[in-house]
Amino acid sequence: MASILYKWLIVFSLTGFIKTHHPIFVSVTEINHNVANKSLEISCKIFTDDFEQTLRQQNKITVDLLNPVNRKDMNVLVNNYIQKHLQLKINDKTAVMEFLGFEQQEEGIISFFEVKNIVTVKKLEVVNTILYESKPQQMQIIHVMVNGERKSSHLDNPDVKASFQFGANP
Repeated sequence: MASILYKWLIVFSLTGFIKTHHPIFVSVTEINHNVANKSLEISCKIFTDDFEQTLRQQNKITVDLLNPVNRKDMNVLVNNYIQKHLQLKINDKTAVMEFLGFEQQEEGIISFFEVKNIVTVKKLEVVNTILYESKPQQMQIIHVMVNGERKSSHLDNPDVKASFQFGANP
């Protein structure tokens, strides 16, 4: 699935702007309600260089997400950061995200989370401040899929909250 992030990357790659530094600061969060598993599946993609830089600044340690000396330590850093900067409320109840891991994909790090025991989603609130503290021009793209219905939102720093309604009375 080609997201807005990939389209921008292609445009800027063709014009030669990504040789040493990418010109946009964006994260893409995808949230999918898996009816069969009664869960929300969450993935969050962040440019690797920006993410590592922010983790280094905040933790005052060496951070290498691509070739970690200790994968367990990097899992803790990624989990703690995302848990602090991405919160969900489902049907007016605060959700507890379970960290599943992270992987590299192209120029980004994708972290994976799951919220269990979600039978229905009528209302979803997302608070997303990923990289806001280190990148004033950071933007967030949020895609949500519930019962085959896809909704998206875009947040520019300092905007932090996106709300989605599903069902008969959205």
